[in-house]
Amino acid sequence: MIYEIFMPALSSTMTEGKITSWVKSPGDKVKKGETVVIVESDKADMDVESFYEGYLGVIITPAGESAPVGSAIAYVAETKEEIAEAKQKAAGQASSNGSTAPQKNEEPPAKLVSSPTAASVASIPDVVVSAPRKSAPAPSGRQIVSPRAKRIAKDNGIDLAKIAGTGPNGRVTAADVEAFLQPSAQPVAAAASIPVTAPAPVAKVAAPELGKAQALTTFQKAVVNNMNQSLSVPLFRVGYTITTDALDALYKQVKTKGVTMTALLAKAVAVTLQKHPLINASYSDRGIEYKSNINVAVAVAMDDGGLITPVLKNADQTDLYSLSRDWKGLVDRARAKQLQPDEYNSGTFTISNLGMFGVDRFDAILPPGTGAILAIGGSRPQVVATKDGAIKVASQMQVNLTADHRVIYGAHAAQFLQDLAKLIETNPQSLTL
Repeated sequence: MIYEIFMPALSSTMTEGKITSWVKSPGDKVKKGETVVIVESDKADMDVESFYEGYLGVIITPAGESAPVGSAIAYVAETKEEIAEAKQKAAGQASSNGSTAPQKNEEPPAKLVSSPTAASVASIPDVVVSAPRKSAPAPSGRQIVSPRAKRIAKDNGIDLAKIAGTGPNGRVTAADVEAFLQPSAQPVAAAASIPVTAPAPVAKVAAPELGKAQALTTFQKAVVNNMNQSLSVPLFRVGYTITTDALDALYKQVKTKGVTMTALLAKAVAVTLQKHPLINASYSDRGIEYKSNINVAVAVAMDDGGLITPVLKNADQTDLYSLSRDWKGLVDRARAKQLQPDEYNSGTFTISNLGMFGVDRFDAILPPGTGAILAIGGSRPQVVATKDGAIKVASQMQVNLTADHRVIYGAHAAQFLQDLAKLIETNPQSLTL
């Protein structure tokens, strides 16, 4: 019996997937539920497991290439004797498509990073996408290791028992093994919290070849698709100037406890959204969708291009210190492409902060499925006039709200920004309660 492994749909917007690496090689034994291939989805790398037991007969789509969702990317033979039949079937398919025979899969470089993520794929029965359960920790004494981490450790003769995992439920990831190989590097788990007022270190990316077009990554295509969707939405923008002296003073008090400016701003926005549920709502064919949770998404630029929005869930109900720890963990996993889908697509309101780069003001594009996004500029000293006619210096930042006019009107946006400014200017200490 010959079985097909299909390219899974790892998200609702995914039309094609790119093979990051093959964990199994042609001829290798494949067990049911065992990871066979790692696929790059819109925002992360996913472990794809086989639904069948047998032998990997032939790889149709090699590492580094893409295939449409639902197309066959490999054949699994039930017995060794049927491997030749699988190769013939693949060759016949290639001939009918007018393409060349499948290429032999090459060993992926050890520097590639994989991750255990994603939801199950109901529409494609031949694969299972692994998703570690957050609610059920691993049994005591059992170490969970990703397939890529196992391979890197084996190639370098590393005892995995010596490595502490930083993935979900303590899972050892490829990034953990690579960090172990470089003892001079600071472990991710012990890294200090980086305030949003300073840009995070950016990994060196190969310079583009001038004069030639560079194909978009799956990640970048997803961003393009989202931006195109926003073109059909009637948008309007409202700006506001907020004095940040009180917020800056609070930040100086709490930053030594690991609190970041991102967490402070997210908390302030979330608390304000409690009074303005319409700003947290979105438009749908059924009407205005009022959300039961306040999940604040924060835009993060990826080192290799593209944009992702890790989500601080229930930000209004989470204390400031936990929110900061959650944010650091989200950013670490986002950089390593280890976010679960609900950690980047469950936002109900979005913040985009370019103030850390010295930007004064800008307008943000509304993400699909939300009603508003807040663009935050940098805070800087300004000469301002007081109500009694005096002159003083105060730190101020410009914020611009981009909103869906089908849901939110100008007065709603203005009232939200007014209440946000009042909280930040007069009572930021309440954010620590």
